Amino acid sequence: MLNIIVKTFDELTANELYDLLQLRSEIFVVEQDCVYQDLDGKDQKALHVLGIKNDKIVAYTRIFKAGDYLAQASIGRVLVKKHEREHGYGVDIMKASIKAVEENFSETSIALSAQTYLKRFYNSLGFVEKGGEYLEDGIPHVMMVRG
Repeated sequence: MLNIIVKTFDELTANELYDLLQLRSEIFVVEQDCVYQDLDGKDQKALHVLGIKNDKIVAYTRIFKAGDYLAQASIGRVLVKKHEREHGYGVDIMKASIKAVEENFSETSIALSAQTYLKRFYNSLGFVEKGGEYLEDGIPHVMMVRG
């Protein structure tokens, strides 16, 4: 069972911040073999959606209100720890993130920059492609919008 907690940057404990940054690096830098600057100065504006199992962060996103990252509300840094992906936590953390955007920002239109190979996953959650494929940090992405 995944316990979902939504926190502002200032509400994160030092251990939570360390754990989520370590997990982002583990997946987006090491697993995907992509050297990029994860610490982009935007975490302070985001709400952080933590998926916790057995006191460990195993799923995560960060969400933004319209104008803080993209023109509309957005979800980013979507991840599930590799050995936890078989449990469907990607769907759980995304549904919780969509709900958090709606409840915290009163927004129903949500954008995200999806890695192209995950299009079907995001389609299943109501996101549709807007525009063509582009490279972000050397990885093919597509803009997707829901609502």
